[in-house]
Amino acid sequence: MTDLLIRNALVLDGSGAAPVHADVAMRDGRIAAVGSRLGLAAAQVVDADGLALMPGIVDSHTHFDAQITWDPTLRPSPALGVTTAVIGNCGFTIAPCRPADRELTMRNLTQVEGMSLDALRQGIAWGFESFPEYLAQLRRRGSAINVAAYIGHSSLRTYVMGADAAKRAATSGEIAQMQSIVRDAMRAGAVGFASSTSPAHNGEGGLPMPSRLADDAEMAALVDAMGEAGRGVYMLTKGGHTPIPFLESLAARSGRPVMIAALLHNATNPHAVFDDLAAIAAACARGHRLLGQVSCCPLTMDFTLASPYPVEGLKSWQPALGLAGDALIAVLADPAFRASVRAELAAPTTFRLFNNEWDKVHIVETARAENAGLEQRTIAAIAAERGHDPLATMLDLAIAEGLATVFTAQLLNSDEAAVGRMLNHPHSIVSLSDAGAHLTFFNDAGFGLHLLGHWSRELGAMSLPEAVRRLTSHPASVLGLQQRGLIRAGWAADLLLFDPATVGRGPKRRVHDLPAGAARLTTDALGVHGVWVNGRLVADARGLVADTPLAGQLLTEFDA
Repeated sequence: MTDLLIRNALVLDGSGAAPVHADVAMRDGRIAAVGSRLGLAAAQVVDADGLALMPGIVDSHTHFDAQITWDPTLRPSPALGVTTAVIGNCGFTIAPCRPADRELTMRNLTQVEGMSLDALRQGIAWGFESFPEYLAQLRRRGSAINVAAYIGHSSLRTYVMGADAAKRAATSGEIAQMQSIVRDAMRAGAVGFASSTSPAHNGEGGLPMPSRLADDAEMAALVDAMGEAGRGVYMLTKGGHTPIPFLESLAARSGRPVMIAALLHNATNPHAVFDDLAAIAAACARGHRLLGQVSCCPLTMDFTLASPYPVEGLKSWQPALGLAGDALIAVLADPAFRASVRAELAAPTTFRLFNNEWDKVHIVETARAENAGLEQRTIAAIAAERGHDPLATMLDLAIAEGLATVFTAQLLNSDEAAVGRMLNHPHSIVSLSDAGAHLTFFNDAGFGLHLLGHWSRELGAMSLPEAVRRLTSHPASVLGLQQRGLIRAGWAADLLLFDPATVGRGPKRRVHDLPAGAARLTTDALGVHGVWVNGRLVADARGLVADTPLAGQLLTEFDA
């Protein structure tokens, strides 16, 4: 007898093949059989009644490293169809970490990933120091979905170099120590090595995240150490000084894939992302596997001037980083500071998050009743009405409201024709949900449902079978996930049952369910009827099921 039989489903098997009407049976967490009118007895039968059944979504870019220690359900991802999440992206991990460095690690995450310091202090369960110990803790505690973890560069540097990690290049001896830790992490089951050279990634006090201080020799040595195991993915969120040819050289010498983030379309420099994708394609043609992580979501962020992530990557904003209260207000009011920011925004650049598009910055919520009429209006419109400069308009309002004004900015990926080209590029991978991070800024954990609903059904930018492939077997094959990402007999029973006519993600909303009552943005699934992880139901049409089973596995063995 099988454990579960899903009858009469429109099966999209993850390969990109045309869907077929079939039954799918599961036993012991695996798919037991797939076929028409299976005559099998089952402990539970679900009549799909023509709903679509696909493999569960593989989210290759999350930041659940901290949240998973207090919330093994990894909300909201399971309810949004995700059955496997990869953590540790950009190298912003919490292991390895010496007890003396825990406060610094948390403060860095507060800055670079928009997390609440109180939530991190109250929430993180520090039952580990080394990366293997961290994996052992995850295995003991369990999770609702499958998890694979990168060994992270910034944590690695901090572990070896202490406070100097964010200040200088590493010595040859320090690099050797880091290589040894990477080898240990790969033996323990890391999916690869992750890093960042992005100028937008700053830690406490505005100091660069430690990985940004690594020179080319250090980066090459650590990627080589990862690749010695004959497996692993090198994931990098790249800055302008990390060119594609250098990344190709790392792929060539290590023999391992290089996953490059974050390739987002910038309307003020529309060709840059396609130049990167063309360079990636050329490297692949030479036999060196590079992939570009692209997003199917417009990058929209909520923020206040107390924590303005969209502009913190500007060089001119550095004097304001790490300040709070009256000290921060004094800098924001300084005419010289404003002139410097204004000049930088007016200058052309290859990439930055905010590009002087004030018509795409809205006021979400004001703190003073007399300003309520400004809500839902753009900074550009308010500035024009008042005859003021847009930057001064935003700063003056924020200062008058004690930096409590909530703004939202549509930053990148707003040109749907361009984004459609990126999504269909043969060397892109649909990713960049950032689930688990930027919890008060934005929530793209429903990226997969958005691809299925908006891009496939509404826009017709890709077929439904291809959209499913892009979310399942494609990332699974890149990451080397064993027997996941396809509906095949003997493969893991990670499944998503949905209605193709209604699938999508709902509007964002704010909840206060983090440790210390901290807020986060979340979204609800549309058209999802069931999510199974290793054969166990974790979510249905109402969201996470009661007493959500910790059905996930810690993934530590990968195909080469």
